[in-house]
Amino acid sequence: MKTEVTDGFTMLSVYVLLPQDVAHLQPCDPSYSFLLLNSLLNSVSKMALIIPVRGFTPEIGPDTFLAENATIVGDVVMGSECSVWFNTVIRGDVNSIRIGNRVNIQDGSVLHTLYKKSTIEIGNDVSIGHNVTIHGAKIHDYALIGMGAVVMDDAEVGENALVAAGSVVLSRTKIGPNELWGGAPAKFIKMVDPETSRELNTKIARNYLRYSRWYTDPDAPTDF
Repeated sequence: MKTEVTDGFTMLSVYVLLPQDVAHLQPCDPSYSFLLLNSLLNSVSKMALIIPVRGFTPEIGPDTFLAENATIVGDVVMGSECSVWFNTVIRGDVNSIRIGNRVNIQDGSVLHTLYKKSTIEIGNDVSIGHNVTIHGAKIHDYALIGMGAVVMDDAEVGENALVAAGSVVLSRTKIGPNELWGGAPAKFIKMVDPETSRELNTKIARNYLRYSRWYTDPDAPTDF
């Protein structure tokens, strides 16, 4: 039977073996052990890996989706309606990571910091594309970090800003609001109309919120 468990912050799916599932079997029956082991493996495989470190336990806000093989470690505080996708690592072992509401952190991304030096701060309605590395940077509301980009320590990405796919934002770089940057190292390309930028970035963030519902609610609409 599939059930749900919560640690007060997030809801996780767990498969539980009920007595009726093995009532027709004897403990000495090989099938009994197989079903029991299968149940335990299913239970473990359906949960994101959440690891306390140095006395810090990750805090995950309500209505947040964590993919089954996402890893969240240590001093991480995440807001509501976020989504953390497959193979993502959010590693708050050496310093703090703070994430706002409706943030999507897409598949294969890595968030980490420098010990006693840099931290990560991410605002609301931010989209972090596939395979992004953010290391000790600050990302303001409605920003978009494109696929495969790297944002290094003490860099800052302004509100509504866009970082193009594959860019490398060097340490201490300051990207202003409504600016588009790209390249390796990343350089200013142009200003983006604030209304257009906000509309685009909000749409992507809200779309990812809808996508996450497909995994948590079988009745969630698939067209929008």
